[in-house]
Amino acid sequence: MKYLHTMIRVTDLDRSLKFYCEALGFQITKRNEYPDEKFTLVFLRALGDDEQGPKIELTYNWETSKYEKGDAFGHLAYAVKSIDEVRARLRQHGFDLSWGPGKAPNGKSTLAFIDDPDGYEIELIEKAL
Repeated sequence: MKYLHTMIRVTDLDRSLKFYCEALGFQITKRNEYPDEKFTLVFLRALGDDEQGPKIELTYNWETSKYEKGDAFGHLAYAVKSIDEVRARLRQHGFDLSWGPGKAPNGKSTLAFIDDPDGYEIELIEKAL
């Protein structure tokens, strides 16, 4: 078994792509438009992952402007070399951390959280990469 992707539904594809690609540096690996079904799929990969690594799948349903998020899903997590560098890039594009940086509960690493435009949380864990 191999982990492939996590799908999240987004309400504004352009804003989500600005967040993930411009502010966080993700790369688009595939984009498919489905006009008959009225949705778009965009697959993204983090810069530190190779082409075969896990992806985020953004699903944009053209006629949906709001989703109810449940409370079961927690967050996505990524290792970063420097939370301060990520934060600076986020701020350049009009975004910021939603929490942190601060120490992990085990006291061994530094964490921060950001919320994407649809409120999905992303945990940043500072590590030597």
